[in-house]
Amino acid sequence: MRRLVASWFGSGLLLRRLRGSDAGSGTVGSAVTMALALALAPLGWPVQLAAALAVAVLSVWAAAPFAENGSDPGWVVVDEAAGTLVATVGLASVPALVAWAVFRIADIDKRRFPGVVAAEAMPGGWGVTADDLVAGLYGLAAGWITQALLP
Repeated sequence: MRRLVASWFGSGLLLRRLRGSDAGSGTVGSAVTMALALALAPLGWPVQLAAALAVAVLSVWAAAPFAENGSDPGWVVVDEAAGTLVATVGLASVPALVAWAVFRIADIDKRRFPGVVAAEAMPGGWGVTADDLVAGLYGLAAGWITQALLP
């Protein structure tokens, strides 16, 4: 069950099956989650926040057995799902897409975003998940700014 959730129901395994590498699996997992985030948007921010919190808890639980010696296997993408859902709370359409893009940039280029690397240093499933949650907060800020600037 943990492997199924950790791979975000198989989306983290797609690139390995297609081309033999997990590189880019985080983006695939978070793109799949964007469909869920956009579907939740009409239900309002409380539902979006509840989903983000639920997936964050699932991420810590599911990633824990695969996070040996501080590792974060490429196929474990439930953390990217949690980060995507955090980045899109209260957002829809263009602001949500901006939030997602900034989240992915912050998650991939961790060193340029304060706090992301420190969060990743936490032990076990916490470290696997926390860096994506912090990166998600950067995306959320960018999305809210975008939303405020749009007419």
